[in-house]
Amino acid sequence: MIDETVEEIQEMQTHSSSVVAVHAAQALEELLDREFATVDEYLRDLERNGTVLRRANPSHASLQTAIREIVKDVTDADPDTVEEGKELTAKKIDAVVSRVESGKRLAAENTVEHLEDGATLLTHDYSSTVIEALEQATAAGKTLDVYVTEARPRYIGRKTARTLADLEGVDTTLITDNAHGVYLEECDRVVVGMDCIVEDTLYNRVGTFPIASTANRLDVPVTVVGSASKIVSEGFVFENEFRSGSEVMPEPAEGFAVENPNYDATPVELLESVITDEGRREL
Repeated sequence: MIDETVEEIQEMQTHSSSVVAVHAAQALEELLDREFATVDEYLRDLERNGTVLRRANPSHASLQTAIREIVKDVTDADPDTVEEGKELTAKKIDAVVSRVESGKRLAAENTVEHLEDGATLLTHDYSSTVIEALEQATAAGKTLDVYVTEARPRYIGRKTARTLADLEGVDTTLITDNAHGVYLEECDRVVVGMDCIVEDTLYNRVGTFPIASTANRLDVPVTVVGSASKIVSEGFVFENEFRSGSEVMPEPAEGFAVENPNYDATPVELLESVITDEGRREL
């Protein structure tokens, strides 16, 4: 389960950072079925596999926080037996998963009241928290027009568009990334998720920065939604991920390089507000 989860994270089979954190935490349950001669052996294996999972994507703050917390709390407890260590691990995994999932749910609930009935929105990439907020908004009787960027080169936005198309009350339109400047003039708000916010910078799927910059120029407010655990003040250094150039151009590149960064950096001064499970904060 751990090896499969690492591969899933590296291949971006799961696009939501919150879901990635949950899957990574649950992957550690594999250790509960293994046999260990001593508690020290168990704790070493827990630390080793925790490191393997964290290295699968160093840029995911929620993943890093979740795995570090599980490993640290279990090792700091200094269990006397393997069984005690396993029991502590199981309880900690459940607590972390519950916190991540409730954080996402509450962030979505807090977002709903700031989505006006009949509003036109633009969203980028795929955020499970944004989608949950739109689901709750339509369940409350609101209708929304939503422009969705493709999020090239992996076209993750197409998954968002297909998901929103199934929601009664949402009129969904898929656009190319570079067309955001054309359609933002029609929008009342940009709503995006976040990988993390570190100090004064939002890190999110590449393409977020130009959208926020254009929205700022056009006086369209930008709202970022996600769990408060993704806002990091210390102890975390963001590392961008550069994926294979074959995602951009399948044929060989002859005589030139192909760069494919996964994330970009948006100054928080371009944002109007951040909504988390702790509430809404204007910037």
